[in-house]
Amino acid sequence: MAELLKKLETILVVDDVSSVRDLVVGILQRANYTVLRADGGADALKLVADYPGKIDLLLSDVEMPGMTGPNLGDELKKARPEIHVMFMSGFTGGNLLVLNYGWSFIEKPFVPTKLLQMVQEVLATPNKSQSGHKFDTRQDTDPNKKLEEGQVPPIEGK
Repeated sequence: MAELLKKLETILVVDDVSSVRDLVVGILQRANYTVLRADGGADALKLVADYPGKIDLLLSDVEMPGMTGPNLGDELKKARPEIHVMFMSGFTGGNLLVLNYGWSFIEKPFVPTKLLQMVQEVLATPNKSQSGHKFDTRQDTDPNKKLEEGQVPPIEGK
């Protein structure tokens, strides 16, 4: 019975819209994650600096006043290189930016089961939380590269 009560990983949720932040926090808490919350980049950096435990995942909005999610992700990866990073946004043009840098992304609005599925995948997959403006190494991104005869194009995730 004690195993059922055990908390899962710790997730830092950052969103400047309190209703969205509260909804995401609630979904994650019901799934038994330990959840920290911040309303922006500066608040998140202070929280991380003061938090003595391990933070397994940053789940942040992309566009926020003061500091964008990708900038926050880069800063947190410097302080805690082991942290996984995932972004969420209702701005559909933002997904290409974060995907090109190897960050994981979920578009708002999303259903709770999809959010939880993606969180589990990110926590289990090391190369879904790159930083330092490295391009996604899961696929060949050179559009000018010609395939040799008989060569199969790379499959995403392989």
